[in-house]
Amino acid sequence: MKTDLRTVRWAGAAIAVFAIVLTAFSVANLLPQEELKGKYDYKDFETSLKCRSCHPGIYEQWKQAMMSQSYTHHWDEIEYFDLAVPHAEVDPKMKDAVDGCNGCHTPLAYMGGTLPPPRPEENSMANEGVSCEVCHLTQRSQVDPPVNYSYYIEPGTTKHSGREPGIESPAHKIVQNDFFRTTEFCGNCHNEKNPYGIWVKSTQLEWKEGPYAEEGVRCQDCHMPEGPYQNAIMGTTHEDARLHLFHGAHDPGKVRGTIELRIEPDLRVAEPGETIHFKVALFNQKTGHKFPTGSVEDRIAWMHVEATDAGGNVYHIPVDKKGFEGEEYTISGDYLAYQDMGIPLRIDDFSGVQRDGIPHGNRIFRMPYFDEQGRMTIMQWNATSLGVDYRIGPRETKVEDLTFKVPYDAAPGKMVVRAVLNYQLLVKPVADFLKVPADESEIIFVNDHSTTVEILQ
Repeated sequence: MKTDLRTVRWAGAAIAVFAIVLTAFSVANLLPQEELKGKYDYKDFETSLKCRSCHPGIYEQWKQAMMSQSYTHHWDEIEYFDLAVPHAEVDPKMKDAVDGCNGCHTPLAYMGGTLPPPRPEENSMANEGVSCEVCHLTQRSQVDPPVNYSYYIEPGTTKHSGREPGIESPAHKIVQNDFFRTTEFCGNCHNEKNPYGIWVKSTQLEWKEGPYAEEGVRCQDCHMPEGPYQNAIMGTTHEDARLHLFHGAHDPGKVRGTIELRIEPDLRVAEPGETIHFKVALFNQKTGHKFPTGSVEDRIAWMHVEATDAGGNVYHIPVDKKGFEGEEYTISGDYLAYQDMGIPLRIDDFSGVQRDGIPHGNRIFRMPYFDEQGRMTIMQWNATSLGVDYRIGPRETKVEDLTFKVPYDAAPGKMVVRAVLNYQLLVKPVADFLKVPADESEIIFVNDHSTTVEILQ
C-alpha cells in the first residue's frame, strides 16, 4: 500500500503539536509550587462591581450564583466561624486546614493573609468570594491532579480567558489561555484533601473517572452553557459565549430531574395480607459526576416509597436490606451522630444529634465521613476515613427492592404506590441544632414515579 506523503506530514505535525501541549502542561506541573497565602494585598485586586461597568450581564449572572456567595452564604459562615475557627483554637494543628478553607471560599482574603477574614457583616473584600479577578487572573494549576486552591494567580491588568480576544479592551489586556477549557481549572477548588490526606471533595476526579470525560463533555458544558450573548457592552455578540451561570446544587431547577425513577410491582392484583415485591430503578442521566457530590458530608439524596389505598390510608414502605458492608449508613433510622461538633462548641460529652432526620427505613444515597473515634462527622477537615460510597454515579442505575404486605384493613380498589427521590443540602437535625436558615435543609424534589395495584375485597 502506498502511503500519501501529505498524510505522513500531517500525522507528524499533529504528534508534534500534541507533544508541545503535553510538554507545556508537564513543565507547568514541574514548576515549584508557590505559596499564595499572604502574598498579596486586597488593594492588588479589583472589585467585581468595577467589572460590571463593562460586563453588566456577566456580573449579574455571577451575582446570582454561589460563586459570589461562597464566603457570605449563611451555612458557610456558620460552618466556618462556629465550627472550623473554634476547632483550630482548641486544636492548633487544624489551623492550616482552617485557613485553607479561605483558599477557595474567599481567595482574595487567603492571598491577602488576613485569616480568619472579617465576618461578612463587615463588608470587606473577603465578601468578593470567587470573584471575577480570582478566575480571570488564574493562569494554571500548580499540581496534578489539581487540589486545594492549587491555582497560580498574579494580580495585574492582564486577564485570562478561554476565548481569543475579539477587540482590544480599553480597561485591560486579554490573553487567551487554554487552561480555561480544561476541567483542571475547576478542580483547583472542586477537589480537596484534608489534613489527614482524605479526599473530602473530588468532583473533578469523579468526572475524570466517568463516561463524560471520554466523550469530552466538560464541567463548563453543563455549568457554563454556551449561548448567544454580548459579554461586554463594547463587544460583539458571540453565538457560543460562555454564560456565567454556575448553577449547581443550590439551584432546584438543576437538581430536579437529575435522577430518573421507575417503580414496578410483581403483582398487579392482590388480596389483603398478600405480599407484593417492588423494584425501583434509579438512573443518573444528568450529572457528569456522582450525585450527590461536593460537600458530601452535608448532603443526602433519599428515596421514600409509600402506598395510598382507595380510602386514602397511607402506608410507608421501607427499603429491603442488601447486606453490603456499611449499609447501615444508607438506611435511615434512629441514630445519633456528629458528636465531634462538641469539640469546637466546647460541649463535654456531647451526645450528638439525629443522623438523618427523615422517615426511618428510607434508602439514603450518601458517603459517610468518620472522625478519629469512628463517629460520623460533618466537619470534613476532621475526617480520618470514609465509609461506603453509595452515591449514584454518572449513567449508573441503582435498583432497590421493597417488600410490602398489604394490610388486612386496606380499602379495596386501586392502590397507588409512589417512589420519590428527595435531596437535602444539609441534614435537618444539624441545621436545626446550629440554627442554620431553613432553606439550607429544605427538601428539594428530584423526581418521582408511581404505579398501581388493585386490592381485592
